[in-house]
Amino acid sequence: MFKGIAASSGVAISKVYKLERPVLVVNPNFSDLETELKIFSESIEKTKVDIEKVKSKAVGRLSDDELAIFDAHLMVASDPEFIGQIEEQIRNGFSVSTAVENVKSMFVGMFEAMEDEYFRERAADIKDVTYRLLAHTLNVKIPDLSLIDEEVIIVAHDLTPSDTAQLDRQYVKGFATEIGGRTSHSAIMARSLEIPAVVGIKGVLENTNNDDVIILDALTGDVLINPENETIDLYRKKEVEYAEYRESLKQLISAESVTVDGHRVEIAGNIGNAKDVVAVLENGGDGVGLYRTEFLYMDATSLPSEEDQYNAYKAVLEAMGDKLVVIRTLDIGGDKELSYLKFPHELNPFLGYRALRLCLDRPDIFRTQLRALLRASVHGKLAIMFPMVATVNEFRAAKALLEDERKNLTEEGIAVSDQLQVGIMIEIPAAAVNARNLAKEADFFSIGTNDLIQYTMAADRMNQQVSYLYQPYNPSILSLIKMAIDGAHAEGKWCGMCGEMAGEELAVPVLLGLGLDEFSMSATSILAARKMVRSLNYQEMKDMANRALECGTQEEVLDIINGALSK
Repeated sequence: MFKGIAASSGVAISKVYKLERPVLVVNPNFSDLETELKIFSESIEKTKVDIEKVKSKAVGRLSDDELAIFDAHLMVASDPEFIGQIEEQIRNGFSVSTAVENVKSMFVGMFEAMEDEYFRERAADIKDVTYRLLAHTLNVKIPDLSLIDEEVIIVAHDLTPSDTAQLDRQYVKGFATEIGGRTSHSAIMARSLEIPAVVGIKGVLENTNNDDVIILDALTGDVLINPENETIDLYRKKEVEYAEYRESLKQLISAESVTVDGHRVEIAGNIGNAKDVVAVLENGGDGVGLYRTEFLYMDATSLPSEEDQYNAYKAVLEAMGDKLVVIRTLDIGGDKELSYLKFPHELNPFLGYRALRLCLDRPDIFRTQLRALLRASVHGKLAIMFPMVATVNEFRAAKALLEDERKNLTEEGIAVSDQLQVGIMIEIPAAAVNARNLAKEADFFSIGTNDLIQYTMAADRMNQQVSYLYQPYNPSILSLIKMAIDGAHAEGKWCGMCGEMAGEELAVPVLLGLGLDEFSMSATSILAARKMVRSLNYQEMKDMANRALECGTQEEVLDIINGALSK
């Protein structure tokens, strides 16, 4: 048995389709400048045509959001800086394939070194595009997964977004890869296609052969090769049970997120753009708990205008109607740099010039976003959230700029909602400890657990040497979460959570018991979280959470949670 990361839930049993992509060996021989540039020009055009074909095949099977990945690939293949870097290398005497490989390595290294998951996944985009480009420069054919016409489970070292987009769920019952995580493009697309996927399985490729029987348990992350008939029968039953479970969740789309003893919470969705709203609504989301506005900046070649931002925010607010939309102001800087904005070099960018700190230092950028948000506020139920708040004074300064722009708009005769909420993202331990005082100034809190955990444990979650310290259920983390919730409640304010932890099955009971008011997560997790909430007794979860706070280790906390769920 192999163990990996369950990236897209489900159970599948089929035979192996072993995907072994051609190893592309760079040809270092330089013919002449004109020939090399011609090969590159023709190859980049063929690459664009390929991407368009892959996208057209995926229309109707992937959402607009997933299809937008290929728009991003076309942007890479058309990016003047990307093309210019390769052409410059060719003019410096490198063969076209060597130039492509060099520029790929430079961009991939830059993105993979970043902490932010969005930027790390951009490295996968670069790899996907440059692999296809390099294949064309070398005249090597790439396997076409769209030609699969029998039921299989794909086993590969990795699947690119282009690979995943070609999968026909009628035949491809799942996939297993040696690398990858839950936030990779292929995992996200697998969830959209509802294809079970287990990733990060070391050694699975070399230990399987075409036509081997494979069981993919993408609920636990288990992968079995050539199992006994008895085992196959057990998993056939599990496969049917999971299908029935998924169907039963649809009954909860219009249901309230309320416990068996009548305690109601909000279960909302996290989004990156207006297109993501569709999935939130389709899954019965109670609102949007986090709109990451940095994508507006990252997907642009210059600072987005007030009008561009206004239209983007308006679209989300109108689509959500009377449901609350929490929009986070620009969370950029440090490790998340923009090509068109100069950032200072920092020894520790994760603790440096970023998010609200940058915005307060660059009011010209900040005021533009604040004006756009205030103008959009009349089109729905808006809450504005400031990220990376460490002190009361920072929050006051941000609010002062907001109120200044509200006054300016009013004087200009532009309407602004008088129901606007203004809150804080709790992701710095100092903010959690000082929650009571911050709550006197804020309308709400939303806890960002990804940063809160790594700052509290002083451990970079992307550093494998200290990854064991990334412990969401550590009593110290639970205590800080409790401080934030209690601080908000003491002042009559609500507290939500928009970090990854909010959507985890084991986290829901303890977070509920700690008093969390709102859970915000990826849209595909909403119904499962609602089902969990509706099965729990709030008073019992409060008792369980209090016991968890008395524990000394994460393992002890998990034992208590599992014990409470098994009753």
